[in-house]
Amino acid sequence: MATLIWVVIAIAVVVVIALVAMGARKRNSAMLRERFGPEYDRAVENRGDQRAAEADLRARQKQRAQFDVKPLPEATRLNFAYEWRDVQEHFVDQPEQATTDADILITRVMEARGYPMKDFDAQAELISVDYPDTVENYRFAHAVRQRSETQQASTEELREALLRYRSLFDELLRPENGVADGTTGQAEPAGASSRQRGTAVPDPRDPGISPTGQTDGPAATGSDGAGPAAEDPDYYDQRTGR
Repeated sequence: MATLIWVVIAIAVVVVIALVAMGARKRNSAMLRERFGPEYDRAVENRGDQRAAEADLRARQKQRAQFDVKPLPEATRLNFAYEWRDVQEHFVDQPEQATTDADILITRVMEARGYPMKDFDAQAELISVDYPDTVENYRFAHAVRQRSETQQASTEELREALLRYRSLFDELLRPENGVADGTTGQAEPAGASSRQRGTAVPDPRDPGISPTGQTDGPAATGSDGAGPAAEDPDYYDQRTGR
């Protein structure tokens, strides 16, 4: 009788341990799903196995933790913002080159932030840890740029690629806590193009301006250079050929 009791107790202990382990796995899965969002589903689909996919995502987190990725200094951030504006303005006349320049510029921003620059897939995996909602835009845009090298991408695809590059660019340039410091926009960045000289730098602290220093739609200045181009809503579309 005593032996039977001990057997029942042992079975109960095993069941409890199994239930606890199952609950822990579910909590971990829920945390990863919340942390990675659409990237979680993509990893599961690619691996065809939930546990393997979750192991990959945890490995990305561990690898990312090895690097000291920091926000950009304000002056550097503004310089990159001006470079992006220059890339965007070239799109109408040179869409393929502008898309390539956007890819190169984003790689430079990643390097300046502290991300290790290896092959594209490794970069995308690291970026997915910090920007899981935007990394797929990066993959899409990069694939279009590669096709453009052999003239296999249409102008419409290149336009879409540039807009998707910008979504990641804005995230990478976002100031710490989303607030610009110092006297943002009071001076022209070094190396500004001739088109940019004489035009006031938009203040990224303005809620109507993206973290790159551009408005979400029309450009920061109107045709007279006097202020926001509220009278010219087609300006931004013209810059990207829309």
